[in-house]
Amino acid sequence: MNNKIHIYYGNGKGKTTAVTGLAVRGLGAGFQVTIVYFDKGHKDEKEHYSERIILRSIKNCTLIPTGCERILDNGTFRFGNTEEDFNEANRALSIVKQQIQQGNQNILILDEILAAVAYKLIKKTDVMEILDLYDKNRTCELVLSGHKVWQELINRVDLVTQVKKIKHYYDQGVMARLGIDI
Repeated sequence: MNNKIHIYYGNGKGKTTAVTGLAVRGLGAGFQVTIVYFDKGHKDEKEHYSERIILRSIKNCTLIPTGCERILDNGTFRFGNTEEDFNEANRALSIVKQQIQQGNQNILILDEILAAVAYKLIKKTDVMEILDLYDKNRTCELVLSGHKVWQELINRVDLVTQVKKIKHYYDQGVMARLGIDI
């Protein structure tokens, strides 16, 4: 298999949906899929991302959520980074490196890794180091998602898809809707 690096980025809704669709396609083909979620952790039994409920039930799918709870009990979102947020981002990087080195999956998805850069939880150099490690032995398809890219990153990858917001109901105050947005 000629493994490639994909990027799905932008300010529009649909990046995680796109990478989840790719995961489902791979799972349907009998692939082993690992998804590492950056800054998308949850507290206790709360699960804010409905797709993870069904993905957990699929035999060849491994989900690794990292990050601290950002949705507060009153439904608002916690902004800003704490020491624990940085620790979780570093834990995610370690997990990714381990997954690449072990090579136990056909598809490795790093959901919101580029958002972790945009929000200064990790550095661009961290992402480039992951690509360096991956390039030593491309044992799987590697997929990155998030908000922003940079030219050096674009030059290194094989596929770049931009998800651009033209209009969004969030701008009219509509909250995230179960089964559609979360």
